[in-house]
Amino acid sequence: MNSNSKLWGGRFSASTDNIMEAFSSSVDFDRRLFSVDIDGSIAHARMLTATHILTEEECTAIIVGLTAIREEIISGDFIWSAAHEDVHMNIEAALTERVGEAGKKLHTARSRNDQVATDIRLYLRETLDGIEDRLNHLLGAIIDLAEREADTLMPGFTHMQVAQPVTFGHHLLAWFEMLIRDRERFLDCRRRLNISPLGSAALAGTSFPIDRKMTATELGFDGITENSLDAVSDRDFAIEFGSAGALLMIHLSRISEELVLWSTDRFGFIDLSDAFCTGSSIMPQKKNPDVVELIRGKSGRVVGNLNTLLVLMKGQPLAYNRDNQEDKEPLFDTADTLNASLDVMGAMVPEISVNREQMREAASQGFATATDLADYLVRKGVPFRDAHEMVGQAVRFCIDEGLDLAELSLSHFHAFSSVIEEDVYGVLTLEGSVAAKDHVGGTAPKQVRSAIERARTRLQ
Repeated sequence: MNSNSKLWGGRFSASTDNIMEAFSSSVDFDRRLFSVDIDGSIAHARMLTATHILTEEECTAIIVGLTAIREEIISGDFIWSAAHEDVHMNIEAALTERVGEAGKKLHTARSRNDQVATDIRLYLRETLDGIEDRLNHLLGAIIDLAEREADTLMPGFTHMQVAQPVTFGHHLLAWFEMLIRDRERFLDCRRRLNISPLGSAALAGTSFPIDRKMTATELGFDGITENSLDAVSDRDFAIEFGSAGALLMIHLSRISEELVLWSTDRFGFIDLSDAFCTGSSIMPQKKNPDVVELIRGKSGRVVGNLNTLLVLMKGQPLAYNRDNQEDKEPLFDTADTLNASLDVMGAMVPEISVNREQMREAASQGFATATDLADYLVRKGVPFRDAHEMVGQAVRFCIDEGLDLAELSLSHFHAFSSVIEEDVYGVLTLEGSVAAKDHVGGTAPKQVRSAIERARTRLQ
């Protein structure tokens, strides 16, 4: 067989136009599937041998040939050809050139349709395992930082306005909760995609006496797909991966935005390590948080990749359509972006320096204990809505006089409510405010430490 001849060319009387060949070739990007493609082919060859479709000698030749091709690809010596369109046909053509007739028999009882569906599942499974490891590392770093800052006071914000005091450890554990849900989504995605479509062939199955469960077991799948049409045509498992990836990047983007804000002179809450910042080409004093800005920006491309996959899938009739060639680049880009973002975030978080004094000073501004004063009045028997009104009036008075609530005298307080007593000043401290939130999920340092213990258990 000529090295440039098509493996499917028997029906055609004219060669493929060069423009068509260049347009339709996917080998430049799908060749990263080479290793899982070879794994699938080896499993398929062993199954064909077990079902007496191939001889032992043919199987051995195929496996030896595929192993050599894998080594050649890894070493960079393999010559990829756009004429062979994709990773599958490049490898098959090379195998046939190496082992002759046995190579031509490998494709018995399968199609590129079930082959690529298998490859993508294997690739994503491996990718998901790597993402889990990276997420676990980042989650562990967040827990460690939260433990270190369990007592550190800072303002909690709503509408970007100072709302109530919280501890920095409590805030960090909010990050943990976002990301642990992301981990759960990836694990769930992995469970659903880990079934084998191999044996579905082009769309209808095959007339050969294959053993689909054998190949599924050898490839580490939990089971096999139930319907051949669905198995080769749907990419919902890939879309699910893209969706989980988009949500993860949204959460990393939110975290990045906070790190950008907190590291500014206006906040001064934290300092990012020089190792994760850059300078200005013109302003020598600048220290720019480029890494977290890039993560924030890269979230957009991952969301875009998800949209690409959704639109790609929405109009396809059963079964396989060539549209699905376009699923790989957004998938690969999402995987690469997730891995890189998690790597850099996991390395950066342990190096964050916290300006505790600045955080505490910020928490003391903006009447952060106003809600505590309202709660105090309620405990004294004042209906909440009345208490809300009284505290609002007190805040208005403080604004006019340039005072904080804690600076008001008892006589000032009595102008708003006669039930206020000397014990109110314990309520109006930042420490008293956070300590009062002593329940599961609250910001009290005692609860933060308990939450940290539970978080470490959940991470195991």
